Amino acid sequence: MAIRVALIGTGNCGSLALRQLIEDPRFDLTTVWVSSAAKVGKDAGELARLDVATGVAATDDFDAVIAAEPDCAVYCAMGDVRPREALADVRRLLEAGINVVGSSPGFLSYPWGVIGDHTIEKVEAAARQGDSSLFITGVDPGFVTDLLPLALASTCQSITGIRTMEIADYATYDGATVMFDVMGFGNELGDLPFLYQPGMLSAAWGVGIRQLAAGLGVTVDEIRDSVEQEPAPEDFDVAVGTIKKGTVAAVRFLIEGIVDGEPVIVVEHITRLRGDLRPDWAQPAQEGGSYRVEITGEPSYVMDICPTSRNGDHNYAAILAAAGRIVNAIPDVINAAPGIRTTLDLALVTGNGTYRRR
Repeated sequence: MAIRVALIGTGNCGSLALRQLIEDPRFDLTTVWVSSAAKVGKDAGELARLDVATGVAATDDFDAVIAAEPDCAVYCAMGDVRPREALADVRRLLEAGINVVGSSPGFLSYPWGVIGDHTIEKVEAAARQGDSSLFITGVDPGFVTDLLPLALASTCQSITGIRTMEIADYATYDGATVMFDVMGFGNELGDLPFLYQPGMLSAAWGVGIRQLAAGLGVTVDEIRDSVEQEPAPEDFDVAVGTIKKGTVAAVRFLIEGIVDGEPVIVVEHITRLRGDLRPDWAQPAQEGGSYRVEITGEPSYVMDICPTSRNGDHNYAAILAAAGRIVNAIPDVINAAPGIRTTLDLALVTGNGTYRRR
């Protein structure tokens, strides 16, 4: 019997998750919730950019999602700039007995030590009330900062450090909120958006660092972060608009998990809007962008992840991978014990059910 699933949020990640929910026979789509009035009433197939009519029309009524009584909700609504609202949505779903998987709010992927115990307990209480489970991965994509490092770590006899990296050209990324309001592209140098305010990077990516630390069995004593910005040498256009000369066109930030006074677990992001900017920063393993996991130990590893897709570029492929991990986790999350579940709790999601004949 197909699993009844609702989709919440049809942005870059949500629309790709929606595509799989429609095409994958394991799932029966019940509801699609949207935040944009322009999308209300549109068929789910259209929102997923598929040439099919599903008969499921998008709604902005959250009560309708709950009333449909899905087995699971895929939560991809924006959480970066509305964390309280996203948290409230998730609790409502869990209390109603609806399991939740999703990309946000990212701090719920491993909240211990990141948000207050009182807030965590409210989520756990909602899950107990509804006998439901929650698994949030983030769209970083999350598997580069938890799943892959942990898989490699399982083969090591000793480890002295782990570094995960995103090295990407975001010129084709068409999410204006992320590009301008979150990443700060097009801003004056030194005009730091919310993400780069003191402690925010440590809070956002500290989630992944603390989860890796838990997997390694070490305690992070402190998390530090830093940001570098690079100006545009001239005016140039990207997918979301024009980047003016002298405004931010490349960003590098570090989040370091300190263990015994040393940066043992490090997350590094290098994001450019043109490939020729800051050639001294790390370069991607494929044109446009890639991800990297470096483990220093016995043995040591450098693993480059180069996502591609026949339907889009490296940015599309990376978001597609994040959406795929979320959707493929649904059966395991439904069968998991109630509460907040993490990569450390779930069995390996193998992609069972994803084979398609060419």
